[in-house]
Amino acid sequence: MGMKVRIGIGPIPIDGPEADVGPGLAELVDELEAHRVDSVWLSDLVSSRHSVDPMIGLAYAAGRTERLKLGTGVLVLPGRNPALVAAQLAGMAALAPGRVLPAFGVRPALESDRTMFPVPDGRRAEVFEEALAVVRALLTDPVVTHHGEFFQLDEASVGPLPAKPLDLWLGGRLPVGMSRIGRLGDGWLASFVTPDEALRCRAQIEQAATDAGREIEQDHYGTNLLVVPDDQLETAALDTALVRARARRKDLDPERLICRGWAAARDELRRFVDAGLTKFVVRPATAVASRRTFLDQFTTELIPLQT
Repeated sequence: MGMKVRIGIGPIPIDGPEADVGPGLAELVDELEAHRVDSVWLSDLVSSRHSVDPMIGLAYAAGRTERLKLGTGVLVLPGRNPALVAAQLAGMAALAPGRVLPAFGVRPALESDRTMFPVPDGRRAEVFEEALAVVRALLTDPVVTHHGEFFQLDEASVGPLPAKPLDLWLGGRLPVGMSRIGRLGDGWLASFVTPDEALRCRAQIEQAATDAGREIEQDHYGTNLLVVPDDQLETAALDTALVRARARRKDLDPERLICRGWAAARDELRRFVDAGLTKFVVRPATAVASRRTFLDQFTTELIPLQT
């Protein structure tokens, strides 16, 4: 296809309690930098005891690394102040030029987080779209005046502005989300989709972009990839992963969302590439015994597929 396939990684939870996430995050980003992994993507899980806010975690990672790209996978936007989000992204881009990869979502992944991002009843999508417009304007223009339904700005600015406007990727899976990406986004980061679904979603995004007089770059389509490592296939970890996948997609056989081992992950990644996706965030489908072992396996088994 002539497009660059890039493979990053998400959080790698390990077995046992992790009361202090600081050393765990330090170990993760240090290992990723040492392994020359393309990117790290931190999840927005407010109520998780084993996670830090992605903006804080990525700023921390920026200070420990020189080449690792930094992605939000994904940041819940409705319920956050978009001006503050833009200021945080501008600051991070100044600390790590060319390495910040913002991706936004409409709804929290955890049910327990739903009340932590308050928006008017039934208006989450509208708030998201206006908030996204505010973030984009503040990251692009020196001075912004915006009088919308939900946000009011008069001669507002954040800085320093990125030398090149940041690409704003969006998550989602349903047709309404694909239409939104085509109208407003710069890329798509999917989760819990099959290659066949990804192919259809990409076509929907491209059509929506054409209808809006826009164009999304050909290599700005990606997805998360859930892997159960070979050494966990005969353990309860596989059953746990399938239960979690079923909870996220009750309409689909969870076996279609989990890669049973690294050979299956390689095959699934190739199927996604054939469907037009070239950016990947690999995550263990459940906790692993050792981050270092998982990363060693990841770099051996999947990194050679980068182009």
